[in-house]
Amino acid sequence: MSSESQNPKNPKKPMDNMPRGGVWTALIITLALVLLISWIYSSVSGSQYTETSVSEFLEAVDEDNLAEVEFRYDRVIYLTKTEAKKPASQQKACYTGLPSGGDYLALSQRLEDMGVHVTKQITEDNSMIMMILSYAITFAILFVFMRMITKRMSGDGMMGGFGKSKAKMYMEKQTGVTFKDVAGQDEAKESLAEIIDFLHNPKKYTDIGAKLPKGALLVGSPGTGKTLLAKAVAGEAGVPFFSISGSDFVEMFVGMGASRVRDLFQQAAKVAPCIIFIDEIDAVGRSRDNRYGNNSEQEQTLNQLLNEIDGFEPSKGIVCLAATNRPEILDKALLRPGRFDRRIIVDRPNLQGRLDTLKVHTRKIKLSDDVDLKKIAQATAGAVGADLANLVNEAALRAVRHGRQLVTQEDLMASFETVIAGTEKKHTVMTDTEKRLVSYHEVGHALVAALEKHSQPVSKITIVPHTSGALGYTMQMPEEEKFLNTMDELKTELRTLVGGRAAEQVVFGVQTTGAANDLQRATALARNMISQYGMGKKLGLMTTATVEHEYLDGQAYMDCAQSTAAVVDQEVKELLDESYASALSILREHRALLDEIAEFLLVKETITGEELMSFVNAARKPAIAESTAEAPKAEEAQNQE
Repeated sequence: MSSESQNPKNPKKPMDNMPRGGVWTALIITLALVLLISWIYSSVSGSQYTETSVSEFLEAVDEDNLAEVEFRYDRVIYLTKTEAKKPASQQKACYTGLPSGGDYLALSQRLEDMGVHVTKQITEDNSMIMMILSYAITFAILFVFMRMITKRMSGDGMMGGFGKSKAKMYMEKQTGVTFKDVAGQDEAKESLAEIIDFLHNPKKYTDIGAKLPKGALLVGSPGTGKTLLAKAVAGEAGVPFFSISGSDFVEMFVGMGASRVRDLFQQAAKVAPCIIFIDEIDAVGRSRDNRYGNNSEQEQTLNQLLNEIDGFEPSKGIVCLAATNRPEILDKALLRPGRFDRRIIVDRPNLQGRLDTLKVHTRKIKLSDDVDLKKIAQATAGAVGADLANLVNEAALRAVRHGRQLVTQEDLMASFETVIAGTEKKHTVMTDTEKRLVSYHEVGHALVAALEKHSQPVSKITIVPHTSGALGYTMQMPEEEKFLNTMDELKTELRTLVGGRAAEQVVFGVQTTGAANDLQRATALARNMISQYGMGKKLGLMTTATVEHEYLDGQAYMDCAQSTAAVVDQEVKELLDESYASALSILREHRALLDEIAEFLLVKETITGEELMSFVNAARKPAIAESTAEAPKAEEAQNQE
């Protein structure tokens, strides 16, 4: 017996691969189309004429009420003068049988003498033949259509076929991407280097008896470069690269997804060694429990994917890579050993990673000598590769708009500000009162930050409205990369956030809507301090929130009793009230400095962090001098004693 006949995974019957649901769907569609065509034909044919009796026809002849008459071999079709007076679209002809025993020639002559338009058709009517022929043609077309659908569903479709995989294949190095094009993901590249080496030297692993993982799951936030990494692996290995999105498997017809999975792996087997990359695999690999919703088509597709991964040997050189930003909703069967058992985190780049990423994206950009990419990297903490690529492109566009042939540091910083605050609304006119309120509001933020010990330096203050809705903003730029924050640093950030509202209260005695975003951020930060960071007085080290969708939105959801949630709310309020009181105290103590900087901002509309600190340092010098002068006096008084 041949090996093919012994292998249950190599079926020979073509109907085995045909989705049963797809066949029934095709039959239902065919039947529906036949019934629809029949109804339309009967409706149209039945609506042409109204059946009458022979006596009614003869009565119309006697009353001279006929406009047109047609004699056929088996019937008389006539149009009365009453109907002829109506618009053509509303006219309704009548038909009846031939009068028995009548002289049709004499009758037709009589009608002609009366002025009736008479038509004689002595040949046999072929309407029945035409109807039968039309039905035959319809059935033939529908039969061909049904065969086409079933073939496409079975993976052997014409014209590409519904069941054919939509995967894009890049042969060998045609991806155009290698590891040198991927920056800021050194750890991920090291994890994938083993796969590349296996594709280059599989014998080295098989000789020792090692089996490389069949699949690797790339996990990270959107825009971190998961797809780029997968293409780089194929480019480095120099093997065919199949790229498909998880949503491409999802179709309205049951069985289509499974058929496309089969077709994808069949294509890959023909050109192995190769790499299969499934982007957004959570679209097809969602957990099969009821928490996240499900459907039979998705389950069939997932089951087929699991079977195909189990069905090929690693020695064939087929490596499956997948990407997702929602690993928590993936089915456990997909992540077990032997499938996507290796998880590679593609995280947001650190300072050095952002710097390397900026260097990659500025290779083809003409930069001026004043460009300092490190400062841009420092300012863009938390940005992903896609954000940095967009920033560089926006800077290049800005340079062109201003008629420059080189991208300057100003272009890059302006591009960064555009991303976070939008473009300037130069034609927005605020009243003098509004401008003063906005000026004091922004200086309130900046002054609290400048006078605090644990705050980030202020780099820019502006009261120019932007398209993001902000009437102004205060920008802080960290001096160094930080991965941890102390409680004092977080409390300083809280005081800085509420500093704008505090300035409005100190100077004008009012509360405006301009602090809405500040208060939202402050509340979210305070809640995280209590519910996640264990910085509450009453709850202590107890955490009450769980972060879901870490790589998507990172939102935290309360996971505690209602009474505990009420305690969290109370602690959040106390923390905000404490921060607000501290900000009020700072601004009241430095009211003169607040007025001076706010008036200066009103004139210039935009000031730098250096200009802000010049005011702060100038105010500090008299205080330092006074304290220095009081020290000898105190020492002298002590000596006299």
